[in-house]
Amino acid sequence: MDGYAGYNRLLKQGPDIRLAYCRAHARRKLVEIPRTGRAPIAKDGVQRIGELHRIEAGIRSLDPATRLAARLARAAPAIVDFEVWLANHRARVARRSPLGEASTYMAKYWDGLCLFPSDGRIERDNDTVERTIRPIALNRKNALFADDDAGVENWAVVASPIETCKLNAVDPQAWLTNTLAAIAGGHMRRNIADLMPWN
Repeated sequence: MDGYAGYNRLLKQGPDIRLAYCRAHARRKLVEIPRTGRAPIAKDGVQRIGELHRIEAGIRSLDPATRLAARLARAAPAIVDFEVWLANHRARVARRSPLGEASTYMAKYWDGLCLFPSDGRIERDNDTVERTIRPIALNRKNALFADDDAGVENWAVVASPIETCKLNAVDPQAWLTNTLAAIAGGHMRRNIADLMPWN
């Protein structure tokens, strides 16, 4: 998960609950730094996190016990090394600099960022969930451009069949292509239900 403070309420449910934070969020903070100029320390940090991602890529679909063994053997030493790297650079950079802010973020959530090697069931990031909800967020942002009632209605006309396709595991572009071709080819209006995504 990301650093959203609302998750802290979960900790009140009992001592067995621990928060596993998303390493992709931590990595993103470092990735953004070189975009504004030369940043060898940030690039080094991204490479170190990348090594953890490569370890995970090889074990992601394996059972929890196998993942745990691989993490203890390979990821745990890399995390110890990264912690030393992080502490060293945190002591040397300005706290308000982009690198200082990124390292402060990682230090703040360090325990949760490092929880995944101790349990084979925990994912190192929540990218799978983020990929799932990204279309919803993009759709919400796109809908902001519908600036009047007619625009909202038109947006709903376009978005509804696309989202219906997704709910029915149908490729929206293929469905739209086939549907428009059928209508142009003379498909009868009374049989419009035949063209619906669930059919």
